[in-house]
Amino acid sequence: MSKKSSESANAFQKIMKKITATNTSLLLTITIAIFLFMYLFAIIFVGGSFTKPQAFLDILNNNACLIILACGMSIVMITGGIDISVGGVVALVSMCCAVYLDKRGGSVLGAIVISLLIGLAFGAFQGFLVAYLDIQPFIVTLAGMFFARGMVTIVCEVPFNVEHAGFVALKDSRIEIPFLGSFNRLGQFIPGSSEVGVIVSLIVVVVLFVIMKWTRLGRAFYAVGGNAQSAMMLGINVRRTRFLSHLICGLMAGIGGFVYFMHVGSGSPAHATGYEMNAIAAAIIGGTMLSGGVGNIMGAFFGVLSLATIKNIVAAWGLQDAWWTGITIATMICLFLIIQSIVSAVRSNKKR
Repeated sequence: MSKKSSESANAFQKIMKKITATNTSLLLTITIAIFLFMYLFAIIFVGGSFTKPQAFLDILNNNACLIILACGMSIVMITGGIDISVGGVVALVSMCCAVYLDKRGGSVLGAIVISLLIGLAFGAFQGFLVAYLDIQPFIVTLAGMFFARGMVTIVCEVPFNVEHAGFVALKDSRIEIPFLGSFNRLGQFIPGSSEVGVIVSLIVVVVLFVIMKWTRLGRAFYAVGGNAQSAMMLGINVRRTRFLSHLICGLMAGIGGFVYFMHVGSGSPAHATGYEMNAIAAAIIGGTMLSGGVGNIMGAFFGVLSLATIKNIVAAWGLQDAWWTGITIATMICLFLIIQSIVSAVRSNKKR
């Protein structure tokens, strides 16, 4: 029995190396290269604020929540699923925290707990329906999205700014980074600054990267997304793995919701509109395949940076209309889907 277990473990390790090494690294390299090209292009040909380090920090400040959502989305997509409820969960977390702090006299710590509980509740319920009742993840999370959006309005249908003293102090706090500072027009040196949410998002990226790369659970996510039947033969609990992927994604939505709340400082039914699509787009641009089995947390991080950079370039060129941003994002997604198709074709040819 122990001999079989040892052989199974060795086979598991070999398969995981084949799944994760070549394709994931290649797609991540392409994503990073395209991001660097776009940012250098913006510095050289667009200029303006792009030439200052604070512009990069502002990308992180404005997209800290999306980074967290994209990381959670990547894990679900690596297992072959999807979660389109994350935007609604973010909006629900923001509104619940706003009402709790401003109208119920709550504490910041209590608001954090509420955020985590909401995220875990959505992740656990949706994960159970997907993993143990075999309902399609798109249908389950679509229902979750509608439910979350409806609950936002039930909690409070009027947008309002939060004036809770402790929360406002946290929201307005900045972490200064002197070596990323610059001089203004008056010759005064202004150090670079980032919001607290950026630190949270970077911690999430590092933790999830370690989990996906160096833990058995991370390798199980790749195995289930690559071939669920083979993963089951290797002794992996496929149902539990899929459940945990949705649970982690829900938790990331809860954390991302509070980070978003710290950034905007208000509650509104319109908050985080379209964030689920942006998270999916960032994951795809980051090299996560819709078919599952291939992806990288660092790719999701650079996918968000790429999306934000192209949006800023479009805005800097004076193309403020919403459709120009949509067209550029659609072009980027199509480009990366073509790249992924080429990589998949090359992989299948090598196997023959």
